[in-house]
Amino acid sequence: MAATTAQPMGSLPSGLGICTTAPDIFYIPELVFGGLVWILVASTHVAPPNPLGWVMFVSVFCFVMTFLWMIIFAAGGHKNSSHWAAADFAYHGLAALFFLSAGVDLAIVTVGAKGGEIKIYRTYISAVVFAFVATLLYFIHAILSAIRWKYF
Repeated sequence: MAATTAQPMGSLPSGLGICTTAPDIFYIPELVFGGLVWILVASTHVAPPNPLGWVMFVSVFCFVMTFLWMIIFAAGGHKNSSHWAAADFAYHGLAALFFLSAGVDLAIVTVGAKGGEIKIYRTYISAVVFAFVATLLYFIHAILSAIRWKYF
């Protein structure tokens, strides 16, 4: 008989296992696309400050929290409690909602910047696309985390 090394349904991975399981494989793309939104918005003159301030807050907050979340899962710090599956779903759902609102705000600012400098306009377009890709990644992660939470 062959021994199986697969994790049981509903268990939370740790170590390099987070690079191979369905919801946790999205950590790296979330960091990349969220970081790109952060970099692109930060590389331009922030005018108007209020909506773009929200975009910066969301991108920095989600980047830092996703990185910390990934480190906690990789180090196995989540093994001490059974509430991590619910917390994983709650965080990624909140991050998806945050990035959706930031993407809409950034899209509105981008439409207003159409008559301005073309380099800033193109940078904002790229940031809007990356914000909506990050929204999709966080949403998929939240759905898969909800499914995992159901079986945990």
